[in-house]
Amino acid sequence: MTDLYELGLEDSDRVSNAFGGGLPAGSLVLVEGEHGAGKSVLGQRFCYGLCETGTTVTYVSQEETSASFIEQTRSLDYDPVDHLLRERLLFLHANVDTFDAIDEQGDDADGPRRELLTRMMHAGTMWQSDVVVIDGFDAILRSDPQFQRAVEQNREDDVIQNVLSFFRQLLADDKTVVLTVNPDSLSGRALRPLRDTSGVYLQLNTKQVAGDVRREIIVRKFANMGDQVDDSISFDVQVNRGMTIVTRTVA
Repeated sequence: MTDLYELGLEDSDRVSNAFGGGLPAGSLVLVEGEHGAGKSVLGQRFCYGLCETGTTVTYVSQEETSASFIEQTRSLDYDPVDHLLRERLLFLHANVDTFDAIDEQGDDADGPRRELLTRMMHAGTMWQSDVVVIDGFDAILRSDPQFQRAVEQNREDDVIQNVLSFFRQLLADDKTVVLTVNPDSLSGRALRPLRDTSGVYLQLNTKQVAGDVRREIIVRKFANMGDQVDDSISFDVQVNRGMTIVTRTVA
């Protein structure tokens, strides 16, 4: 049994130390933040560090294509190419118009292909990795017709619970699922089950200070931690250096 999936890169940054060494195995990790808060950068840092320590990762991006993902991560000094070639990393672009990238059945676009969440849960290959990062999970939800109908009927929590039931089967096998969401795009009815079920809940905030953007991670929940996990983590994002910890606060 694996207790933690190590975040690595201890010689490069203090991210692993700030998060107690790694992500707990068998956990749902919820990363919330508005546009520009740094959700994707955090997901990419997790992804690269995990691969560097031998963990297999699937990274699903609603926004990035494979080419832009490689360009973006390389600019942060998180070069994923070797991990992609060695099949430690599987990258998938979640095209919310057709969901082609994680479609394994080939139905017509007017048919079941549009049921994005169902097709995602049946895309077996993407769930074989130790850790699955879904960057932009809120966009996938909002593009799914079933979820759209549920929103109109004020029962979106029913759809979320169905997805969570699927995730629990994965978590029981010690897999870890990381979801990034913009809370402004989902209702409290949809967010509440995700927050309640998550073992790790991180809230990202930004503020302007003297013309600079300051980013902060508030650790709302971190079950089954390794070493001490910080309560508040301020960080910068720098070209060719990636994510760097500025200050850490432990209550």
